[in-house]
Amino acid sequence: MQGQIVNIISDIHVVRQKNMEYACKCRGKFRNNKMTPLVGDYVVFDADKQIIEEILPRENEFVRPAVSNIDQVFIITSVKNPDFSTNLLDKLLVMVELKKVRPIICISKEDLLTKQQLKEIKPIIKYYRQLGYKVISNTKLKKIKKYFKNKTSVFTGQTGSGKSTLINRLNPKLHLETGEISLALGRGKHTTRTVKLLEFCGGKILDTPGFSSLNFNDYSKEEIKDAFIEFKKFTCPYADCFHIKERECSVKQAVKDNKILKSRYENYCKIIKEGK
Repeated sequence: MQGQIVNIISDIHVVRQKNMEYACKCRGKFRNNKMTPLVGDYVVFDADKQIIEEILPRENEFVRPAVSNIDQVFIITSVKNPDFSTNLLDKLLVMVELKKVRPIICISKEDLLTKQQLKEIKPIIKYYRQLGYKVISNTKLKKIKKYFKNKTSVFTGQTGSGKSTLINRLNPKLHLETGEISLALGRGKHTTRTVKLLEFCGGKILDTPGFSSLNFNDYSKEEIKDAFIEFKKFTCPYADCFHIKERECSVKQAVKDNKILKSRYENYCKIIKEGK
């Protein structure tokens, strides 16, 4: 039988199959092969013995949180309290691009800006839209709900950006569900804070604080460079140009010509430096 791991508590792996949940354990071969089951994994399991037999191939996986098979990431981006951070936004976009997951930028707290502040931030938001990223206000609840259908989503962003508030506005009942975990076979309810995969707005959502690790050490400079998708539009004289120290660099020229957002380029340089 095939199912999906929706929660892990110690050595108990909660596998959902249709509307049923099974509290399963893993075969020792996973530990011997240094394979760690993750929330989001699709698995083959024995419902009677409550044993996971096989972990099916993953579309992607993340370390913190330890999850797999994500379709899209909602990057909740506050423009005030906390202030708008292009550095964090670009880091999150790079991480999502590297994992080949769809990012959706969700802008929050626009109502806290003055007219002048709103005027200053609009061109920056417009730039990300022109790159092809979905950018939406957190007030557009009906539109946001449509993105969830048949997708597995995760929310991330700055602390205090309004992730939990938005989730509860989208589904007020979810707050009650995230406070408890029901296991099969009458094992009772647990309030341990763990990563959970929940049914949500016609799709699934991972109840997690988001990405707590934005470490790019495992990626090459080439991979990071390619994650800045607008750089590909500009052809440099050197095939291996990293757009930092090289002369006659078309990307650096594009920054000077305001064709590439200056903060994006500066954040790229910081990430490349951090990844050394």
